Amino acid sequence: MENSSDITSIIIETINTILGNLFASIDNNLYTILDDIIFISSDIIHDSYFEKILGTSASNGILLISNALLFGFLLYYAVKYLFSHLTFSQVESPIQFVFKAVIFGTIINFSFFFMEQILDLLSMITLAIRNIGEILFNKNICFSELILIINNNIAIDSTALNIFSLDGIIKATLSTSLLALVFTYSFRYILIKVFILLTPFAILSLLLNSSSWFFRAWLRCVFSLLFMQIIVAIVLLIMFSLDYSSTELFSKFIYIGGILTLIKIDSFVREFLGGISTTFSQNVHNFFKK
Repeated sequence: MENSSDITSIIIETINTILGNLFASIDNNLYTILDDIIFISSDIIHDSYFEKILGTSASNGILLISNALLFGFLLYYAVKYLFSHLTFSQVESPIQFVFKAVIFGTIINFSFFFMEQILDLLSMITLAIRNIGEILFNKNICFSELILIINNNIAIDSTALNIFSLDGIIKATLSTSLLALVFTYSFRYILIKVFILLTPFAILSLLLNSSSWFFRAWLRCVFSLLFMQIIVAIVLLIMFSLDYSSTELFSKFIYIGGILTLIKIDSFVREFLGGISTTFSQNVHNFFKK
């Protein structure tokens, strides 16, 4: 009987040690990564490899392809205008179309500059919200600071973790939620880069009424992806305003609620503005469902 009890204790201790080390590794590494992934600026464009894809002029990269498509649109209009004399269909006047082509062609070649300004504006708004928190609470409003406050004040110690206790379950929930958070915002980070690359084509689609839907869809997706960053800053500001010095369950569950809110932000933004889902668990579920 004693041997059976000893074996059980060893197994429990081993599980706690393994999970404690895992959760400690998550706390020490992933929160810093989250700060870099979520709070983006124009630096996302100024990557040596990414800039090669974008193109440094109208004669290379994505800009070269978009300018070639602009020429294709001009040919399409010329053919359509020619056939309109045979079919007696109505088309816009050549002067109006050429004027639009010149305007949108110019915007296309400066599209990445405009996106750079938008990203910098977004970064300034986010930074302003976080600076408000720093002034009010004398703390750096970021994920790395948040985990230190929570672990110090709520008494969830990964090195002395008991996974079979309530605190252990709470800690496991927080750590798994954090992993989901990293995957979710990593997906958003990649999507923002994809939609930046699509910027010239989205602007080009405005040249024809039949393709203008692409710009509206692109704009809705880009705005929702970027707007998430502002909501994250506001949620973090609220989380830092809460008192975590208490060891009551209320504080612990409020923290879990804050993390789950950060995970579900994309769902709230999509319901409010539209766009696409970046929630990792939802996308995995949809993948296997197909």
